[in-house]
Amino acid sequence: MTPSPIPLVLTLIANPAGPPLQVDTASIAFARVPNGSPRWLDVGVAAEVAFHVRASEATAIEDDVRAAIGAAPLDVVVQPAQGRRKKLLVADMDSTIIGQECVDELAERMGIGAEVAAITGRSMRGEVAFEPALRERVALLAGMPEAIIAEVIAERVRLMPGAKTLIGTMRAHGATTALLSGGFTAFTGAVAAMAGFDHHRANTLVIAEGKLAGTVVEPVFGRSGKLAALRELREALGLDRSETMAVGDGANDIAMIEEAGLGVAFHGKPVVAAAADVRIEHGDLTALLYLQGYSRAEFAG
Repeated sequence: MTPSPIPLVLTLIANPAGPPLQVDTASIAFARVPNGSPRWLDVGVAAEVAFHVRASEATAIEDDVRAAIGAAPLDVVVQPAQGRRKKLLVADMDSTIIGQECVDELAERMGIGAEVAAITGRSMRGEVAFEPALRERVALLAGMPEAIIAEVIAERVRLMPGAKTLIGTMRAHGATTALLSGGFTAFTGAVAAMAGFDHHRANTLVIAEGKLAGTVVEPVFGRSGKLAALRELREALGLDRSETMAVGDGANDIAMIEEAGLGVAFHGKPVVAAAADVRIEHGDLTALLYLQGYSRAEFAG
């Protein structure tokens, strides 16, 4: 028996700060899908087209569209049309919701930025396990005055473009949002407040006499902790797996990305992009709203 066609959506997304999505380019892309019904979500930034094909044909259509638009700096996503608006978003912090790696920023203040950043890079690419890599990096920070954390937050930590709009819009439409970081609660508390998250979880730095002790409270909150937190929040809210979204960029985000109804690699490392349902390589964080079918007129925050 031949499988029946299912409703799908093709979404094209440009970076709002970059070259616009041209009408001609959208037309070329949309011509690759059968009997589509296109609409603009945000003129010059995002557009989508709904259509029906068999599920087995979806990947081929996405590949065909990518080939048709060539080098245009656009994100191309084909996904099921049903259940696109999610009720729970869990997000990584470093290099996802903010543009920095906080442990690297602290290390820079101690003159060991390059050494720590090298360890961070290997961990995020999945070349070394996250937990021992975090312990190694934190040990190198032993003796740092705790006050430097507040200085780094004030001087260096900045939200990624679209972060506040993403969180504000999802919350305005009834979703719950959680910041899940392999970093430190000293940072996630501030970032969660800046972006408007409902919840945040991370590692707790051990402080002794006003200085970093070089350790974190065990167990380390990393890959397995993020996965457990996603499941815990989902169950507490009484949600189905399909109603959840996870976004991150590093290897310790893979488990939660694979567990979510929609897993998004945001400017992610290759190992993360390979595991995710969706790759956002050009757009800012508002891309996660366009994926859910939100138009610019519906944005909040």
